[in-house]
Amino acid sequence: MSMKNIPNILTVSRIIAVVIFVILATLADYPFFQDKDCIFGIRLSAYILAVFAALTDLLDGYLARKYNQISDFGALMDPLADKIFVTGAMLILVEYRLMPAVVVFAVLSREFMVTGLRTLAAKKQVVISADRWGKLKTALQMTMLAIAGIPWFSGTDGIKCLRETVLGISIGGGIVGIRLWYVWLVFLFVIVLVTVLSGIGYFWRYRGLFLPEKKDE
Repeated sequence: MSMKNIPNILTVSRIIAVVIFVILATLADYPFFQDKDCIFGIRLSAYILAVFAALTDLLDGYLARKYNQISDFGALMDPLADKIFVTGAMLILVEYRLMPAVVVFAVLSREFMVTGLRTLAAKKQVVISADRWGKLKTALQMTMLAIAGIPWFSGTDGIKCLRETVLGISIGGGIVGIRLWYVWLVFLFVIVLVTVLSGIGYFWRYRGLFLPEKKDE
């Protein structure tokens, strides 16, 4: 096995892991699984697969850059694998009411638009690589999914804990209670903001790809 093939193998394994993750996450909610330990085991297995998928995303890009083994297959499939992973994980979180649907709408809209921009750039032989905002966006999304997965595989009690736990914050000598759910929503808002801004940044920098050129009079 050559080093050139390892990043591509990791990319394909990420897609397979995400497919199995979605299947397990869906099966865990079916009524024929009555035993709580069985449900916990299925959800925990799904969560471990999701973490594995996220780690392969970091590893395949690192190996491709380190050994300068960036292939056409990797350039095509790596971002698609990322989008499949994020889409699958977010839809599961929406189904279990751990994330508002508007967050998924904003994130996926950005992803589709940037993918369209990259497609247009490819036709004009322009390569759009990830910038700092894009990498920050990806890191925040992965962190978000990792955090949300903990109450999810913990079961109903974990989700209830996220929604009902109150944090005590000292302000002006007094204690102000803030529900953990609202802290989570603020974190999601920050992720949406970074995601949208990173998308706008791509369109601004590469506006020459789709805007008509100004002709000198």
